[in-house]
Amino acid sequence: MACGNATYCRSLHLNEDNGRFVLLAILILVYLLCGAAVFSAIERPSELRAHGRWNGTLLNFSETFNISLQELNSFLREYEAAIAAGIRADALRPRWDFTGAFYFVGTVVSTIGFGMTTPVTIAGKVFLIFYGLLGCAGTILFFNLFLERIITLLAVVMKAVRERRIRNSGLLPPGIRHDFSAYSLPGWKPSVYHVMLILGLSAITISCCASAMYTPVEGWAYLDSLYFCFVTFSTIGFGDFVSSQSAAYEYQSLYRVANFFFMLMGVCCIYSLFNVISIVIKQVLNWMLEKMSCLFCQRCNNANAFLGRRNAIRPGSKSRQRRFGQPPDSDGPCDSDTEGRRLSGEMISMKDLAASSKVSLAIMQKQLSESANGYPRTVCGSSRHNGFSGGVGALGIMNNRLAETSNSR
Repeated sequence: MACGNATYCRSLHLNEDNGRFVLLAILILVYLLCGAAVFSAIERPSELRAHGRWNGTLLNFSETFNISLQELNSFLREYEAAIAAGIRADALRPRWDFTGAFYFVGTVVSTIGFGMTTPVTIAGKVFLIFYGLLGCAGTILFFNLFLERIITLLAVVMKAVRERRIRNSGLLPPGIRHDFSAYSLPGWKPSVYHVMLILGLSAITISCCASAMYTPVEGWAYLDSLYFCFVTFSTIGFGDFVSSQSAAYEYQSLYRVANFFFMLMGVCCIYSLFNVISIVIKQVLNWMLEKMSCLFCQRCNNANAFLGRRNAIRPGSKSRQRRFGQPPDSDGPCDSDTEGRRLSGEMISMKDLAASSKVSLAIMQKQLSESANGYPRTVCGSSRHNGFSGGVGALGIMNNRLAETSNSR
């Protein structure tokens, strides 16, 4: 059955970024609801049993020592305040000596925030607001620069492996077998999925090595140590497990240096992995939007084709490339997440949106290829003029988007 009118089809036209944003928001909401259901089913019975045991313990203690529950609860509230100040029944390291304070500021700027140490004075809380604002911003920049360098390193390594395999295969053209440096591996680009796999294996290796250290030193089970590593490296930082808190350790200086090293490398590696995974998630969203376009637009193909010619640019269109004097496989004057379409203020049909499903992945692969070959990444002249340039992955996409937005004003 054909569409009743063009208004129905026009309502299916979504801005690409807004469509992806709304779909991601819905999926995150569903993800949160599913997670809440699973954790509630797993943890709620244990919580109820713990409440029952604790109430029984309080009642027995009150009857045994002839103390009213009101007085006992008042004492427990005082003890909770002492815990918040860092006082425990067992001996712990000082919270606010220089080494303790350094550990605290490290959890602040890395956004881990275990919560076992918190400022209690007004001056400390006010200073934390301004200190954390600058420190967190600087640390995020450090993580992005680390991501750029680790991806460059991986791209160079993957290119070297590829060159070695080509040499051993005997498939080189006759004129360059003795001068392989002049061979540029035409058509080859490092795979983003290989980068994701390498970063994932690196994160697992660091977590396993760190857990092997935490298990005997902190007295945790190995699974608890792995859990602590993920919670810490991903900067979730619940605070139920916190390393390096006892008053003394055997080989204490060596352990604290190793603890700092594992945390730094783990956070950087997981942050880089999250950035690469986010690009893959974006590809999944584009695939879902393509399927949605097939579902909602199949009854108004003619109207969509008419509106698509007026309101949208097909990213993969060869005619568009010829119109701008570009060969079909050229990269164009500037690579960005919006390459091949107009800026985000223009409406774009769902069919045209599906045609751009591999843009982000292509950007990342091109950046990897340029890094591996030692070429400077292509940056728009307007990007340099506006100060938005450089970066790979999410940082590069954001910089290009800022450049385009600034240039359009």
